[in-house]
Amino acid sequence: MKKIEQIELDEHRTEIAKDMHSLVEKYRAIFDWDIPEIDQHAADKLILAAMHKALDEIVPELAGAHASQSLD
Repeated sequence: MKKIEQIELDEHRTEIAKDMHSLVEKYRAIFDWDIPEIDQHAADKLILAAMHKALDEIVPELAGAHASQSLD
């Protein structure tokens, strides 16, 4: 039987993906406004790298909040 947390995640997985996509599109639009001749591929790589870095920084914060539990 699945843990309740996994069931809850499964119910929200599509929504999480849509939210992440919206966040990428938000910053793509900002880059487009600021730099009309933008190299979209380069901008996308930078945006995704920044998002990965932000997530990497959140993991230890959550781990510290739940020191007795692993986030793996």
